[in-house]
Amino acid sequence: MAKKKKKIWLIALIVLFIAYFFTAARPIPRETILAPRWLSSLESDFPVLIGESSPSAVDFENPLPFTLGSRFGYVDSNGRFPVNQIKKGDIYLSEKLWTEYEAEPAHIEIKNNTGETALTIEDPRAYPVLLDNRIFLIGGDQNAFSEVDASGKILWTYEFAAPLTCIDAASGLVLAGSLDGIVAVLDNEGNCIFNWEPGGSRYAVILGCAISRDGSRLGIISGIDDQRFLLLERFGGVNREYKVIYHEFLEDGFRRPVHITFIDQDRWLVFEREGGIGVYDISARQGTKVPLTGEIATIEHVGGQGLFFVVTSPSAGQKDLIGIKLPDTIVIEAPFKSADAFLGRRDAKLFVGGGTTLVSFELEKK
Repeated sequence: MAKKKKKIWLIALIVLFIAYFFTAARPIPRETILAPRWLSSLESDFPVLIGESSPSAVDFENPLPFTLGSRFGYVDSNGRFPVNQIKKGDIYLSEKLWTEYEAEPAHIEIKNNTGETALTIEDPRAYPVLLDNRIFLIGGDQNAFSEVDASGKILWTYEFAAPLTCIDAASGLVLAGSLDGIVAVLDNEGNCIFNWEPGGSRYAVILGCAISRDGSRLGIISGIDDQRFLLLERFGGVNREYKVIYHEFLEDGFRRPVHITFIDQDRWLVFEREGGIGVYDISARQGTKVPLTGEIATIEHVGGQGLFFVVTSPSAGQKDLIGIKLPDTIVIEAPFKSADAFLGRRDAKLFVGGGTTLVSFELEKK
């Protein structure tokens, strides 16, 4: 009976795979294919191999953080989970660390990507933010920002004039945007080395921000009526001054946080915009728009091999996996039904999630 149930379960997973993602396993673009490797249920931790895949050892050295529906954790390159838990509170995941906490936490427990406790912060009176392998705390009013060391000691605190609306960190720097329309860059000692108000809008607010891996560029989505996309670049000198090298007004815009990220070794900056995705080619100093149907459910933050992926939500319970050949050519559309979606990438491996199932594809040259 147990073997029969297991067989039925395996068949059901394969059917789910076909229904969700079969249309994705086709050439994209010339001489590149998206080859399925495995699918794994979040409820079983038992990957099913597909195609030419063969069993391999557990690889927990560089697992990918994920959130999907009521679950969160980390998945390795073979579809196994060093961490796979049901959400019980608010969560924050980074590449190496994660935490789950209550609305007013009495303490915050920081764990690593294998589930071991790395640090416990007692009576924090704040909320955790994990970025760039660093631990930060945001005060209850969301305008005080602190960094914590490995022992739980607060290294520095910086207070903003208004609540923070977006944060990113890279190369020892922290980029923050606030409700009053201010952009600030802090160094690794908490000193503000750049403070700027984009302006140009009826309502000043920073809705999205991203900093490049080397800290030399900033991507900003600013304002409501009119909303703008801005790219700033740092020029030499002691003051590390950032200057606007490109800006663009964006249709009607949004009144909520907006996706924005650098991809492909910081060669491109992609961002959510009304009716699709904005793509800016940094070397060519040129931007373009990729029209898409529905809201952006999730995007991948890596890019590479000339491809970038997003998942859109054209209607309730419906999702589309979209593959874009940079800068603006849609080369794949794979619909699937799910209330939630996950999308991640490790070099040539693409991870897609819907319902309680994760699927892995590999970008291969043929």
